[in-house]
Amino acid sequence: MTVMEAIESRRSIRAYKDKDVEEEKLKLVLNAARLSPSASNKQDLKFIVVHDKNTRKELAAAARNQNFIGEAPVVIIACGTNPTRKMRGGQFTCPIDLAIAIDHMTLKAVEEGLGTCWIGSFNEPDVKKILQIPDAVAVVVLLPIGYPAHQPVPTSRKNLEEIICYEKWA
Repeated sequence: MTVMEAIESRRSIRAYKDKDVEEEKLKLVLNAARLSPSASNKQDLKFIVVHDKNTRKELAAAARNQNFIGEAPVVIIACGTNPTRKMRGGQFTCPIDLAIAIDHMTLKAVEEGLGTCWIGSFNEPDVKKILQIPDAVAVVVLLPIGYPAHQPVPTSRKNLEEIICYEKWA
């Protein structure tokens, strides 16, 4: 599978087969995050891998009762270890670095026949309590991962001409 094929195939998966993710495949997905670039190569990120069914159900409740999160065989919690750090342009590094890492993971998951769903809607204090995450750490994304129960149809996308301009804003 090429990178473009993975990009074109990726969907948000909200239903998973009752099948464990092989440890080798999970490590390949996690390694994709490890290899992702970060601002000044600081790598201010950490991932918590949750297999425990009860913990996954608690995370689903903390994510506004999105029950499919608890039904995925694995949930990866993406955390920023230095959430107040900014780039020279003023942007916070944490959400940008983690977005890149999560995107690497979602594409590698597709290549491995797995599905994911990027979850940004959750109660951060509840997630921190469930997983004993320190206050100084930011929880940015929950990423359920598993074998898709079915493949959703592609969603519509704007034409390239609608999102690109050259030389100046147009």
